[in-house]
Amino acid sequence: MAQRSRRASNGASPPLLAEGRARANDNDLADAERSLESIESIEQRLDREAASSELLDVPAAVVCLVCGEVDCTGCEDRDLSRSGIVAIVAWERPAMPALTRLWATARSTTRDAESFFELLPDGPVMPALRFAAICELLASFSMLLLMLPVAAVVAPDWLHHLASDPHAQGLVLRVVVLGVPAFAALLVFAHTVHALAIDVGASASGARRSRSRALRFGLYACGWDLVMGPLGAVVVTLKEGLTAGLGVLDLVSVPGRATRAFLRGCYRLEGERATKALATATTGVVISTLLGVVAVIAALFALIFA
Repeated sequence: MAQRSRRASNGASPPLLAEGRARANDNDLADAERSLESIESIEQRLDREAASSELLDVPAAVVCLVCGEVDCTGCEDRDLSRSGIVAIVAWERPAMPALTRLWATARSTTRDAESFFELLPDGPVMPALRFAAICELLASFSMLLLMLPVAAVVAPDWLHHLASDPHAQGLVLRVVVLGVPAFAALLVFAHTVHALAIDVGASASGARRSRSRALRFGLYACGWDLVMGPLGAVVVTLKEGLTAGLGVLDLVSVPGRATRAFLRGCYRLEGERATKALATATTGVVISTLLGVVAVIAALFALIFA
């Protein structure tokens, strides 16, 4: 009996095992189908979220690495007078006192001439024109004052005649009121012609023209006349010492170095091309100087014989 029961159990086990395995396979298949369905639902939800985020998110702006503008069509094709550098000109900082701004800018045009003019930004011309007018007026008046002690030593009788004669006093008054401002205007005009000649020379050397920036260069270059004049020498001596004051006499090379720096920074001209542009600018300076001499002689005759 025991053997029969073991045989019966052994005979019935294969079908039961097969049925159990079939049920297990069915359960595994159902689990896999449910997993696939859940994965498909997650993918569909992610797709919907991505689509909605593309509609709502603002795309990142692509800007030019040179000028920083979104709508740049290529800085090589842009006007070189546009500059991204701002606030390096002390004169154009309204928060500072006027005299402080004036002297800081004028000193920068001589002591830091190359860096100042190479990085000189474009901007409005009127502030630069006001700076030029004040510098040349101060420089012209200081030159006139310097002539007084010289005249007292060289021609004391003539100086006494100017002080005592009513007609001579009228002449001196006309020179001070009309002659000095006219001479200052002439100096500003000469610097302007020099700047425009630089722009023309740079254009002839293959650079893109930048007239407004060139005008700002010429007008801010009037700071040379203030610092290298008698008044500038006195201020430099008082503020920086006697050695610095005497060093004002060694600033003759400043205009050439500053002009080359400006050609390099504004027009990207160096070497032979910069030399060619400088030659054109020199021609413009010579012409403007000759015209200035003629204008000064004519003005003197007009003042004397008026």
